[in-house]
Amino acid sequence: MMRRALLGLSMLLFPTIAILNGEVRAQNTEAGGTRPGVTRITVSGDAIVQAQPDTAILVIAVVTQGKRAIDAQQENATRSEALVRALKTAAGPGAEVKTSGYSIQPQRVFKENQPPTIVGYEARNSVVVTMSDLTRVGGVIDAAGEAGANEISSISFTLRQDSAARYQALTMATREATGKAGVLARALGGKVIRIVEVQEEGYVRPIPIQRDLESVRVMKASTPIEVGSLDISSRVQLVAEIQS
Repeated sequence: MMRRALLGLSMLLFPTIAILNGEVRAQNTEAGGTRPGVTRITVSGDAIVQAQPDTAILVIAVVTQGKRAIDAQQENATRSEALVRALKTAAGPGAEVKTSGYSIQPQRVFKENQPPTIVGYEARNSVVVTMSDLTRVGGVIDAAGEAGANEISSISFTLRQDSAARYQALTMATREATGKAGVLARALGGKVIRIVEVQEEGYVRPIPIQRDLESVRVMKASTPIEVGSLDISSRVQLVAEIQS
């Protein structure tokens, strides 16, 4: 009686174990390498999209000199106040105007075998203008010169809202990678049956455009500024399975 019970229990257990083993093999096959007749390949895709800048950043300075530090400081303060007012008006609504740096430095004369002599002082007040209306850049430079600014440290154009251009570059890079996978599949006499994995390998933020300052150091009316375009690049890596 006991042997019959054990035999019956064995008959119940073995099919269950077989089913469990079957599930494990299926999972291992799916998680493991490739199936018979299937080749896995890795390809990459690159794309570059050009976009127009949406932001201009100007660094404008007032530099004054005087025999005494207070003289250079007071003259600088007067001219800087006029500069800030002019910049806010010229840059238009939504523009940001703020001080980025201020310094007072002694001016020294060096003579051989003598200690340096202070002959005066130089005050420098740098103001950063960040603006989205790029058509006003030339007018801002003109207004700065008229208000007393005597140095433009830098002019750059960048892209703050880069999502649309970034997604376009990512889409194009993915299409290129998919196209490469298709070409390889056809060369091997097969076809792509599955995209296993896609990864964004790299995204390069647009590098700000720096403009030549020599043409704008001497303030003249109607200063011409050409904005240009920015490059946004993207790269993806794609893993695909080919069945031949």
